[in-house]
Amino acid sequence: MLLLRPLLSRNPRPPLLIAHGPGPIPSRQDFHHNPAMNQHFQTIGIIAKTGDQPLADILDALVSHLRHHQRHILLDSSAIPWLSDTVGCETASREQIAARADLAIIAGGDGTFLAAARTLVDTGVPLLGINAGRLGFLVDVSPHEMLGRLDEILSGLYVEDDRHMLTARVMRGDQVVAEGDALNDVVMHIRDVVRMIEFDTWINGRFVNTQRADGMVVATPTGSTAYALSGGGPILSPCLEAVVLVPICPHGLSNRPLVVPAGARIEIAVNEHSRTRAQAALDGQDTIDMEPLDRIIIESKPRKLHLIHPTGYDYLQILRVKLGWGEQP
Repeated sequence: MLLLRPLLSRNPRPPLLIAHGPGPIPSRQDFHHNPAMNQHFQTIGIIAKTGDQPLADILDALVSHLRHHQRHILLDSSAIPWLSDTVGCETASREQIAARADLAIIAGGDGTFLAAARTLVDTGVPLLGINAGRLGFLVDVSPHEMLGRLDEILSGLYVEDDRHMLTARVMRGDQVVAEGDALNDVVMHIRDVVRMIEFDTWINGRFVNTQRADGMVVATPTGSTAYALSGGGPILSPCLEAVVLVPICPHGLSNRPLVVPAGARIEIAVNEHSRTRAQAALDGQDTIDMEPLDRIIIESKPRKLHLIHPTGYDYLQILRVKLGWGEQP
């Protein structure tokens, strides 16, 4: 169940300035050669996918390489069972990694990355993904090139990429029942029966419509290649400041995906006439059961998630490879 997030007083790092490059698809990514960064990435946190034996070789090689570079290593408990040698490493919670690490390396699939992102975003620590999963839109470094790419990044050669996230609050009357963040999407869907939900949608306080559907996906550009894409939504370039609303199997065929500015305040309420119970899910991982007349309020999170990619990172190439564009049947 999604737990109520405590309200914390934070003093976050100032946002990094990202240059906008030319071209038909504008980019917030900026190539850097920053030798000083070699001194900045001194404390590195490692978070790994749980219950995956093939990670053992990846993590052993990663930790050994970081030791060679004399980095201080913070190991999340998820990484401990897969390491043959933890000498010189410090066990740390994800909250401690968020507070102390200069760089967080996420070894696993997109699900591992999504869970880590929600914990680490508020401190501004950069994230680097090592793909030990399947599809891997977010974890773009393959294990066989991991060490060479890591050397480049530690020497100051990297690509920066800021992604905006969503924050959601489930309201029951005037009470906040639960709240949390999402990198991919916030989804309201049927809970336990195959029957449509009836719900109302508002944007910036203005009524949009009443729908009967299996639910609604509210996705960031990052999440537009996930559940929203399966529901017929468009792919949004990560540089766009936008959010897409995608109905899940709507009863009315005129209910189509809707793209709105990232600054929009989206409110979805379970209609009093709905006979189906609903559930809200953040990135498909944190969930909370909703009651009739409950509302979920979704807004863009002020703090962006800061990603680090190897040089040569190309979002369109990732789409082409991951989605199999141009492949012969």
